[in-house]
Amino acid sequence: MKPLRMGVAILILALATGLLGAQEKKTEVRVERDLTYGKGGDQDLKLDLAMPKDGAGPFPAIVCVHGGGWKAGSRQSLAKTIEGMAARGYVAVTISYRFSQVAKFPAQIEDCKAAVRWLRANADKYHVNPDRIGAVGFSAGGHLVCLLGTTDKNDGLEGQGGNPEQSSRVQAVVSFFGPTDFTTKTWSDEVEKEFLIPLFGATLEENPTLYKKGSSISYVTKDDPPFLFFHGTEDKLVGLRHSQLLADKLKGVGVNAKVVVMEGEGHGWQGEKLRQSIEQMFAFFDEQLRK
Repeated sequence: MKPLRMGVAILILALATGLLGAQEKKTEVRVERDLTYGKGGDQDLKLDLAMPKDGAGPFPAIVCVHGGGWKAGSRQSLAKTIEGMAARGYVAVTISYRFSQVAKFPAQIEDCKAAVRWLRANADKYHVNPDRIGAVGFSAGGHLVCLLGTTDKNDGLEGQGGNPEQSSRVQAVVSFFGPTDFTTKTWSDEVEKEFLIPLFGATLEENPTLYKKGSSISYVTKDDPPFLFFHGTEDKLVGLRHSQLLADKLKGVGVNAKVVVMEGEGHGWQGEKLRQSIEQMFAFFDEQLRK
């Protein structure tokens, strides 16, 4: 499956998220675009933010991370997603991060962590509850939010993006068909050539240490936040085992983790199954971030 097709599936999901949020809540929202949240090398890192127009909060927050094989896609594809979340009482951001043709791993997760730290540093300005921040990602974005959920400051992935005094930990994670394990080769040569060598700068055989560093299963500990996974049984790009493996490791140390298996679906879905997935995502975030 090519990146363009992945992008279409994710765009459908983004639109549905926005529509569902608007239908269920009539809260007016305020949107700010092109906010600089940090630095990636010499590149300004940007995000778009949506929040309830009225009320002092503090509101729980959600960081949204788009997919595209770590080399394509855009934060703007999730514009309706963050508006839908804001309509439900969240401060939501959709972030850009450095692509693999600009910087190799771990630049991508460093940028995601910088975005979380920026949210905490600006919690008063945007009425964010700094103790209630979740993350959702799609495909490559799912990979990145899984790393957000399992890594901490001691794992060496913080980067130099800004606000180092703030924590990059999140309190809830939702992954839509994100890869979690690069330590065992289960992918095709085509996937390796198109996505993984550009990301890591080498094959698994050439640099197994870096592939382990990019695998969220490598960092699981009992203090990780709750996780919710969505994955299709017929996903040929990122196999269902990725979500199941991380969920099993999390549950093995006592962390709340659940995989919603989408029977017969591939790398994205739509229709009634999509509506149900969005409802489950919101229910999970409501439960974990509104305590």
